[in-house]
Amino acid sequence: MNADATSLDRLHDIVVPPATPWWPPAPGWYWVMGAVAVLMIVLALRLLLWWQQNRYRREALAELARSETLLADPAQRAASLAVCAELLKRAALSAWPRENVASLTGSSWIAFLDRSGQAEPSNFGALLERVAYDPRLADDLNEKQIRELAARVRDWLQHHHVKGTEVDPP
Repeated sequence: MNADATSLDRLHDIVVPPATPWWPPAPGWYWVMGAVAVLMIVLALRLLLWWQQNRYRREALAELARSETLLADPAQRAASLAVCAELLKRAALSAWPRENVASLTGSSWIAFLDRSGQAEPSNFGALLERVAYDPRLADDLNEKQIRELAARVRDWLQHHHVKGTEVDPP
């Protein structure tokens, strides 16, 4: 070996420090993980509340689907249309305060359905109300009108908006 300190024989490779471990993280990452956990919990709670608040919609749509199978039978058509009218009222009573919705009938009920639905106003509420009180009118409807009526009821049940809709007192 050479005693000269500047000799190339004494040269060694660069020593690399060990890799930085992933755990435990820096203190700032604990704050980030905590914030993400809180946001996930808030999101889960909001999703659960939304699911519970829309339970009446799911139940009404399931009952409407059962009722639609009976609409094809002319003998049960009037009863099925009356069930559709009842579903609208029950859904409205579940979504809005009872004292505001329960007393609505006639033109005020139809105006309420038009205001709270997303579709353009139509007379499906008036037709349902007439059929509910006079079942003989159901015999005058053809298949296309009945399917359209059921589609309007389904559309209102799926898409009515509760927030921002004012109910006029009777």
